[in-house]
Amino acid sequence: MLKIEEIEATIEALSEDEYVRLREWFYERDWEKWDRQVEVDSESGKLDFLIKEALDEKAKGNLREL
Repeated sequence: MLKIEEIEATIEALSEDEYVRLREWFYERDWEKWDRQVEVDSESGKLDFLIKEALDEKAKGNLREL
């Protein structure tokens, strides 16, 4: 496995187009990881408090239609 310093040097040597592709890959990878975590948290009930909070605010009339 490459050391971080080697990876950094390789990234710095990329062309602008290659760098953009790498950055987009990281961005997409992060969002996919985030989406999976939200799904796991939702299925486990960790996010149920958000539903309760929203319903409570709706009952109080503190929400508005978008």
